[in-house]
Amino acid sequence: MVNFLRIPPETMRRIASATCLIATVSLLACAQLGLRTKGPSKKHVLTTDVRRAAIRSAQVWAPTTVREMNLKAGPSGPGAFTPSQTVTCDYLNKKMSGQSPKFACVIPPDDELKVKYGRDDGEVFAEVAASRLFWALGFYAERMYPVRVVCRSCPPNIKDTEFASIQRKMPGRDLDAADVVGWAWPELDLVDSAAGGAPRAQRDALKLLAVFIQHTDSKPEQQRLVCVDKHAKSSDGEPCAETIMMVHDLGQTFGSANMFNRDAVGSVNLSEWSHMSIWKEPKRCVANLPQSLTGTLDNPVITEGGRKFLADLLAQLTSEQIHDLFDVARFPERVMPNGSTRRTTVDEWVAAFERKRDEIVNHTCPN
Repeated sequence: MVNFLRIPPETMRRIASATCLIATVSLLACAQLGLRTKGPSKKHVLTTDVRRAAIRSAQVWAPTTVREMNLKAGPSGPGAFTPSQTVTCDYLNKKMSGQSPKFACVIPPDDELKVKYGRDDGEVFAEVAASRLFWALGFYAERMYPVRVVCRSCPPNIKDTEFASIQRKMPGRDLDAADVVGWAWPELDLVDSAAGGAPRAQRDALKLLAVFIQHTDSKPEQQRLVCVDKHAKSSDGEPCAETIMMVHDLGQTFGSANMFNRDAVGSVNLSEWSHMSIWKEPKRCVANLPQSLTGTLDNPVITEGGRKFLADLLAQLTSEQIHDLFDVARFPERVMPNGSTRRTTVDEWVAAFERKRDEIVNHTCPN
């Protein structure tokens, strides 16, 4: 047995440093692989076989009438808010996951909200725009609403809530296994159209859309595998007849993918987003999305079917809709955390969007 009292202080410090380093690397490795360091918090946990079957038959897209989608009003439904609506709620002392500033509060009597806030937090703005783009094109995402929040009994450190966003999750049962929550992007290749799952073109279009918006923080828990079958039993071993694979958190978008998912670079940064080309290797249709430390999507190869599927959807968006997308998300109001005073305009964002769209529409893939 080691007598730690006899180990010199300097040696003890080195041991402690090495231990911390090992722990940090282990946690990062778990995040990279999509593994949880604690047991799953979800009520229903699937076996590996049942989860694999759910992925094989999953859908990623449903048709919409793109030109008729009101990007300013956004998705309707229970709990919807109008753009910049003032929402008054009571602070709820609840631990929140993730790195971005957020808190829980309740609209009496029992409507619990997750609020992201702050003018210098890119996610407050990015999630509204990205989720509404997905929604308009028919890809599954959570409903996000740009609001102003009046928080009663909030701690004094919670400020700047006049720039906030509220998420309404898509109803359904999360299909998580014991060792993974959500899904990693390579698992899209496990979907089987012969088993009723989404065809390759739709799955590749989803990957290309993630590249288009530069979805850098693509770790598994940022996506959801959801049972939307209203008749399915809430049982761990029961298969689900209707499943979808959706993107849950789109906060790190409209910037450029980066190793550490830095907000200043990866979220609502016009300069970074404008300079990220769609194609890393145009001739081979390798799309340009460098993998972050926690990400699971890395420069995907896109088929011609996938490119054309997304191109046809994007081409239906009018200039007015694109303008509404960035206007309702309040992109010009975003304050950069690095101290930059450069303000952007909606027209600048529209122009960048249209240039990037042209890179997809005016291209042809060999496969």
